[in-house]
Amino acid sequence: MSKTFSNKNNLQVLFEDNHIIVVNKRAGDIVQGDKTGDKPLSDVVKEYIKNKYNKPGNVYLGTVHRLDRPTTGLVIFAKTSKVLPRLNKLFLSKEIKKTYWALVKNAPTKKEDTLINWLKKNPKNNKSSAYSKEIKDSKKAILHYKLIKTLDNYYLLEINLETGRHHQIRSQLSNIGSPIKGDLKYGFDRSNKDSSISLHARYISFIHPVKKEPINIEAPLPNDTIWNACINYT
Repeated sequence: MSKTFSNKNNLQVLFEDNHIIVVNKRAGDIVQGDKTGDKPLSDVVKEYIKNKYNKPGNVYLGTVHRLDRPTTGLVIFAKTSKVLPRLNKLFLSKEIKKTYWALVKNAPTKKEDTLINWLKKNPKNNKSSAYSKEIKDSKKAILHYKLIKTLDNYYLLEINLETGRHHQIRSQLSNIGSPIKGDLKYGFDRSNKDSSISLHARYISFIHPVKKEPINIEAPLPNDTIWNACINYT
């Protein structure tokens, strides 16, 4: 994975108030620390808050959800321990709506469809396999996609999840013969130059758990030629 991780000088903050901060994750960033020992995005956001507000001591930051390391897009963090369980509840009750964009080389058979599979995770290779019926230790996975733009060599899909399973979008799209650009693990034939995969958390919407106001956020796309061609998709 390319070592182009976020730091406080290039962190892209899309929304911030006293309770919540939303950032645009870059490919290569890990949301929370893992066995690699690489600096996680959560630590970068803590540094940003500490420096911006001259906070003494430790800064609180709650991780609400995650994105796979090679993906990009919207990540929400809680700035207070009070709001974290409220955001967690919104996620569990599916009141936080996330929309993803994915670039695939092979167009799905249908321009719009709902995919229902049972996913089973293999911890040895950190990969989920999709099955057409339930098997032991599998979890039901549901997503909705539609083709929103046709490029010269790729197809842009818009995806909404009903469930949040391990590698769900990657596994389910691969299962229908449309692996995501750059995703070697799920069947694409070559990697992207920056080791990313072309999956982006594009939009998020929810009712603010404290202010009770609607929040709608769009994450700018990664700056490369193919993604740039997707900006005006209508």
